[in-house]
Amino acid sequence: MGERTPRRAAHFLAFMQHGVSSHSVGMWRHPLDKVGWDYASPPYWEHLARTLERGLFDAVFLADELAPYNSFEDSSDATLRYAVQAPTHEPAALTPIVTGATTHLGVGITLSTAFEHPYSMARRLSTFDHLSGGRIAWNIVGSYSPSEFAAYGQEMPDRSVRYERIAEYVDLCCRLWDSWQPDAVVADRESGIYAHPEKIREVVFEGRHFRCRARHFVAPSPQGRPVLWQAGASEQGRQFAASTAEAIFAIQPTVESMRDYSDDIRRRVSAAGRDPEAVKLYYGAQVIVGATEAQARDKAEYLQSLLRPEASLAMLSGQLGVDFSTFDPSTPLDQIPVPGIQGVKDALVATGAGDTVTVGEAADIYAFRFSMPQVIGTPESVADQLEVFLDDGGADGFMLLATYTPGCFEEFVDQVVPELQRRGRYRTRYPGRTLRENILSD
Repeated sequence: MGERTPRRAAHFLAFMQHGVSSHSVGMWRHPLDKVGWDYASPPYWEHLARTLERGLFDAVFLADELAPYNSFEDSSDATLRYAVQAPTHEPAALTPIVTGATTHLGVGITLSTAFEHPYSMARRLSTFDHLSGGRIAWNIVGSYSPSEFAAYGQEMPDRSVRYERIAEYVDLCCRLWDSWQPDAVVADRESGIYAHPEKIREVVFEGRHFRCRARHFVAPSPQGRPVLWQAGASEQGRQFAASTAEAIFAIQPTVESMRDYSDDIRRRVSAAGRDPEAVKLYYGAQVIVGATEAQARDKAEYLQSLLRPEASLAMLSGQLGVDFSTFDPSTPLDQIPVPGIQGVKDALVATGAGDTVTVGEAADIYAFRFSMPQVIGTPESVADQLEVFLDDGGADGFMLLATYTPGCFEEFVDQVVPELQRRGRYRTRYPGRTLRENILSD
């Protein structure tokens, strides 16, 4: 008999936004949502952070949107009327609050390359990495929504140049982060020399999209660079993620599509000369847990009942950059070209498992569970399904979609985590102090 391959241990992230609701539209209506908590005040986030750390999560993933969606009916009225990811506050401001309340939990910040120069981005992320003791990740996005570009008074660039620009942006940031030698700072009080300038390279960068001539203004942080996160779905996105990212996020609706994506990404990572096991794959999942299977299904049905059709269409319109008010809801989604996130459309089309997915169906699927697979059941059956995703889907971990908060994460930490630990599929302590150490360790 051959040697048995060790089973992967799960990793978890909490998928959140800094606002009234995250990605599951209408959850603010739930009678258990934020009872006694104010999402705009520190205590709510401190409690969430401590809950996630108690559950040994790698990090809280702070998604973002830079302006209210306005693709639906050429207006942001429905977005504001139904709290469709609105209002949303600035995510990076939560970093010191979350890391100040915890010792190990990381923070993944979604920050767009579209409207800020790489020099200030590199400086900010180094600063946060210092203040957190090395627990910062950057979710690299290039902005996809027409409303964002309208808010900043810019034309939305063609998809063909989007990743070229992002790649150049990240390249410049990395040159800045890597420009200080480890022994550059001597802080010699006798001589008065603080640092050796010859050991701090001046970055001179002349790219197609960015120019820079400067030394990085921040001394090396605990991680050197933040952990680089990316969600590569399109052909260009997958190539960029495989060559650059340390953790990749994907929304794949079935275990079969997870396996296809896992195999494809790991082939690409290997072809880029990198260790495929050093790039972690997190898949989105909506977990709804109950004391019995029937109770869990009832919870899921009630959660879905909180959707409003107009709100669902407003969210899908914003994500895909298409005004779906101009289409019959029975129109097949795969017939409609989209300027927004191609991976979202592909995942929604795949949710049909061979059947045609209409615009109306896609809107409700997306507004409720972001095209993620639902994992509904008792703690035992939830653990069973997550094990299938790990073993058959090739997942390293999961990005858990929030429903009502903080309850959905409290339930997962108190009920599902102990079951996974009992099975030997989840750690019982943090292996390191930095986010990179905790992501890379099983």
